[in-house]
Amino acid sequence: MIADWPGVDARWSREVDVTSTSGTDAPGTLRRWHLLDNGPELTRRGMVPAGTLLCVHGNPTWSYLWRSLLAAGSDPTHPWRVVAVDQLDMGLSERTGTFRRLADRINDLGDLTDALALDGPVVSVGHDWGGVVSLGWALAHQHQLAGVVLTNTAVHQPAHSPIPPALRLALHPAVHQWGTTTSDAFLRVTHSLAHPPLPPDVRNAYMAPYRGASRRAGVGNFVADIPTDASHPSFAALDGVAEGLRGLDVPALMLWGPRDPIFSDRYLKDLITRLPHADVHRYEGAGHLVAEDRNIAPAVFHWLATRITDGRGHAPGARTSGETAGFKPLWAPLGDLAEGPSAGGTAVVEMAPDGSAARSLTWKQLAQDVDHLAAGLREAGVGPGSRVSLMVPPGVDLTVALYACLRLGAVVVVADAGLGTKGLSRAVKGATPDFLIGIDKALAAARALGWAARLISVRDLPAARRQLLGVETSLAALARAGAGLGDGGQGVWSRDANAFSPDPDPDSAAAVLFTSGSTGPAKGVLYTHRQLAAMRDTVAETFGIQPGHRLVAGFAPFALLGPALGTVSVTPAMDVTAPRTLTARALADAAAAIDATVVFASPAALRNVVATRSALSAEGTEALGRIKLLLSAGAPVPEPLLAEVQQLLPAASLHTPYGMTEALPVTDISLEQIQAAAADAESGTMPGAGNGVCVGWPVHGARIAVIPLAPDGTAPGATPVTEAGTTGEILVSAPHVKEAYDRLWLTDQVSAGPAGWHRTGDVGHFDVDGRLWVEGRLAHVVTAPDALVTPVGAEQAIERLDCIRMAAVVGVGPAGTQAVAAVVETDPPTRKAGPAGMQLAGKVRDAARSAGVSVAAVLVVPAQPTDIRHNAKIDRTRLSRWASSVLAGGRPGTP
Repeated sequence: MIADWPGVDARWSREVDVTSTSGTDAPGTLRRWHLLDNGPELTRRGMVPAGTLLCVHGNPTWSYLWRSLLAAGSDPTHPWRVVAVDQLDMGLSERTGTFRRLADRINDLGDLTDALALDGPVVSVGHDWGGVVSLGWALAHQHQLAGVVLTNTAVHQPAHSPIPPALRLALHPAVHQWGTTTSDAFLRVTHSLAHPPLPPDVRNAYMAPYRGASRRAGVGNFVADIPTDASHPSFAALDGVAEGLRGLDVPALMLWGPRDPIFSDRYLKDLITRLPHADVHRYEGAGHLVAEDRNIAPAVFHWLATRITDGRGHAPGARTSGETAGFKPLWAPLGDLAEGPSAGGTAVVEMAPDGSAARSLTWKQLAQDVDHLAAGLREAGVGPGSRVSLMVPPGVDLTVALYACLRLGAVVVVADAGLGTKGLSRAVKGATPDFLIGIDKALAAARALGWAARLISVRDLPAARRQLLGVETSLAALARAGAGLGDGGQGVWSRDANAFSPDPDPDSAAAVLFTSGSTGPAKGVLYTHRQLAAMRDTVAETFGIQPGHRLVAGFAPFALLGPALGTVSVTPAMDVTAPRTLTARALADAAAAIDATVVFASPAALRNVVATRSALSAEGTEALGRIKLLLSAGAPVPEPLLAEVQQLLPAASLHTPYGMTEALPVTDISLEQIQAAAADAESGTMPGAGNGVCVGWPVHGARIAVIPLAPDGTAPGATPVTEAGTTGEILVSAPHVKEAYDRLWLTDQVSAGPAGWHRTGDVGHFDVDGRLWVEGRLAHVVTAPDALVTPVGAEQAIERLDCIRMAAVVGVGPAGTQAVAAVVETDPPTRKAGPAGMQLAGKVRDAARSAGVSVAAVLVVPAQPTDIRHNAKIDRTRLSRWASSVLAGGRPGTP
């Protein structure tokens, strides 16, 4: 029978007789336990384990759940003893005929570890209700304990919220006995929660110990022992574990499947409040059976190596106060300007849809409004560490809310609608905000999609609508309340203000900003106050932006950064979540409203500005003619597009900084420098010039390097290099690089390069003049039989054809033997996707060959699939799958 369990070594299976010492059984009662234990096999092979993983399953699984950890622990390069238990009445352990409650199960586990003479260091591992049992054991055995690992579990049920619907149903008197014991329905429903579905042989292995009602009594009893309120017999034991965690001072790792209908992210959030130093990784797309949905063994053993084996202890998340001398928080310029000669000058302007200025605030009014709102938010419960999701369009309200939250030490969460409904919901749920401030549309989404947070509207709402949306209060009401509190004239901006002193710790969390989602699910990027301030200083120093400058921001982050730079700021009348909605007229109206000197707009926005320039009035043309600096980032900006933009902004210096959500900006280059780089590449006189987009030199305070690529297209090295012509993964080191990926511990580990460096996931090289050339994403490198192919150089060559609007070079076939396919969007666009005609295909192949790339197939699409936020980043991974299907004989369809 053991041989039928896929993934299990039969030598791991053993039975142990254990004497009960307390609980349901009379002292001295002998119980037989079944374990999967690799310890004897390690001893036989002469391997000395670094410690022991004590793994406890939940309901209705068994020790089979932990087979990947058993296999990984048997690896001679990092041996760990793994003891995966079958709790009594569960798995292949003895059926006792008794009802065992939570306290009994914790005692049972202690009896077992005593019988095994288990010694430290021990790391407990738990899932589902086995998580609670493992934590109960951990609290009682802290002298042996080295750490805890938790997967989807819970230790506390909020009094104001019901238990999950699936458990409510399983507990219902009309369903409980039949659903959990008489039939195997509870098992089958649990197994159906796997993503992807369990293979038949694995599902059969999970069912094996529970065939027959007499084998399932423990399943039913386990469900019945779930404490639904304080009157339940096991409530005290559960509460004891929950409160005991607050004092548990050992490294902790939480691995979570967000698609869990039972233990949702709200339970993860509760655990984080009890173990704030824990490392957390959420596997997007995984669910309740996270150990089945994903291979968690690499994460667990990497964590053991970094937190347990080498003695490094707690994660960086357990921050200590850093150096504060000379530190100026993000909001510091607001106070200076509000109290200085510019106090009555305009600070922020909000445009109406018709192009007129709808609202504006002076520096003094902005400081006062932030002061009042901060006081109101504090009274509503917002404080240091509170997470506040901001779903408000750029303008006066968002600016005031952002700086009020930061000043209080709250963590602002910024995930825009450009992620799409699914992506936005995933981001918000993952960040688990305590509060959500939003416009009506966002509040309705929060209600409909189950975003668990206290809701605050922007405007005062009628009572009926407020109740419908579940809104507690409004920004307007909080500001009024804050204004009425009074502080003796001492407000946010006074360093001796009794209401808001002291400033938040510079190294405490300040913001979670979400990536565009163009290379996978959007990731939350965590910044500290120090890093946000460094971003402000880098932008100011690199581009010479100073107080008194006037900024038109067609990109939300720069709209928020404007007040911190001391610049007058305005966002054009556009949908900032769809950059290509920016028109030339809207840009000109915004520029005229503040007599702008600086513009920030994405490439997609600039493309539409150029396309709609015929609608410009004489006044609009004059307003654009007074612009001195244009910044455009988010995706590569073609030189011909910049040349057209230059005609609209004749007095402006055009710059295309390269960066990412994790580090904005990294490098900078002007149009003139781009043209010089292109000339160098064409002439061939500058070694390293060409084969990519030239993004220039590092910005103020930044360093860049590369890790050379290996033949398989990875960047496995650890030595940064800057030699010209060496293609590798781009590294960046700067004071404004992110603190971490939020609740993505494993991703954070992968992105960490050599000490002090961040791996960007982009590939590129330097030329001999020290300029960086970006060649694409590491994940998009094509591993052809004879060479590695980075996509951007060939794509640029193809896009120089008059008939091509956008091109993507992708790999088709198995890694190492991939063929190169070019997927092109024509101008004018084709109506039907599929293989290109012979004439077009020949032109594309010739163009790619000029860049040193041999293209095996050319496909044409009506439009390239691009990311929602920037409308410019092509989804090459999606195109690769589509191209593979088409070339294998599938129907073209839409990529």
